[in-house]
Amino acid sequence: MQESKNRIIFHIDTNSAFLSWEAVERLKSGKREDLRNIPSIIGGDMESRHGVVLAKSIPAKKYNIKTGEPIIRALEKCPDLKIVSPNFKVYIKYSTQLMELLKKFSPSVQKYSIDECFLEYTGMEKIYGEPLNMAHKIKDKIKRELGFTVNVGVGNNKLLAKMASDFKKPDYVHTLFEDEIKFKMWSLPIENLFMVGKATAEKLRQLNINNIGDLAKYDLEIIKYKFKKHGVLIWEYANGIDESTVEQNRYEKIKGIGNSMTIPSDVKDRKTAYNILASLVETVAMRLRDSKSLCSSVSVSIKNNLFQKYSHQKKLSYSTNSTERILKISKDLFDEMWKGDHIRLLGIRVGHLCSDRTAQVSFFDNDGIEKSMILDKTIDDLKTKYGKNSIIRPSILSLDKNKKIK
Repeated sequence: MQESKNRIIFHIDTNSAFLSWEAVERLKSGKREDLRNIPSIIGGDMESRHGVVLAKSIPAKKYNIKTGEPIIRALEKCPDLKIVSPNFKVYIKYSTQLMELLKKFSPSVQKYSIDECFLEYTGMEKIYGEPLNMAHKIKDKIKRELGFTVNVGVGNNKLLAKMASDFKKPDYVHTLFEDEIKFKMWSLPIENLFMVGKATAEKLRQLNINNIGDLAKYDLEIIKYKFKKHGVLIWEYANGIDESTVEQNRYEKIKGIGNSMTIPSDVKDRKTAYNILASLVETVAMRLRDSKSLCSSVSVSIKNNLFQKYSHQKKLSYSTNSTERILKISKDLFDEMWKGDHIRLLGIRVGHLCSDRTAQVSFFDNDGIEKSMILDKTIDDLKTKYGKNSIIRPSILSLDKNKKIK
């Protein structure tokens, strides 16, 4: 712990990323309405009202709209809700711009997800000055030059920096140094601790562990006995212990691309599961095309309400980045393995990546695959040029494979 006091890590987290980036893009194109200032969401389509909520504005939160819930339910809470279809090419663009800006302030920047990064500031104070002042400058520069707001957490390790960035939002800088843990972190509810999910929190409360401080002061041997390796990890996190490094090259060699969604209420029917799969596939396929990659394996994972996780994978005889094909394979995998249990989490991952210049396609299916790729490229370009609602995939509008398109 002593050596870590000399480390300074920033965690930069975009506020309501998808919605903020969509708002910025619309304002740049001449629109006056700022989605961030009205009840609005990203997800699905306004006319069909299919899909789930991917992101929400702060005004939408007042209606208790939740990420991951069906759009039709969100509309019941707020009939005047503004619904905007996702545009992942825009999100990737702003995510890339954020990374490029941050690299100006440190040689070590790790992209943790599409909307958050870690920045190693240790030793950089000799060049750029005192950490807290620099954190404010970075936050303001992002707002001024890129048009959206972020929270910046500053701490002695990645865990503390990430916890700090999750304090009051939006557009804030917060610190969480080792000497601040007891009065800034220990009083927080146990589920606020990174890596403590709903199920773990319930089990911890059964041990009368209600806040982070309770866990930090609990007998480690009991925690280890009850929760195995994960118990040791969260006990260390509760005490602010994290030795992981900022991996600046983490995303330069991509082995796979994945996306998952924890669902607020159990999914019990195939159609809703298909809706969620479609949203996940749309993101993954867009990222594949943006990285100029193809995949030759697809896997789908399910976690049920008993927190049992299982998955199926399929190795393809060809390489693809087609949304339609990946969605079809994902639905087939889901159908093969779903046991009819209540679903808490759905995930999809594509692997065995190669460059889109070296596609290995099936001799018998070559024409269909290439047509699908051309269609995806055309859809991406049309959405970028004319807006997200200029063209809608039939499979996203009507995901029940037995349902006719109206």
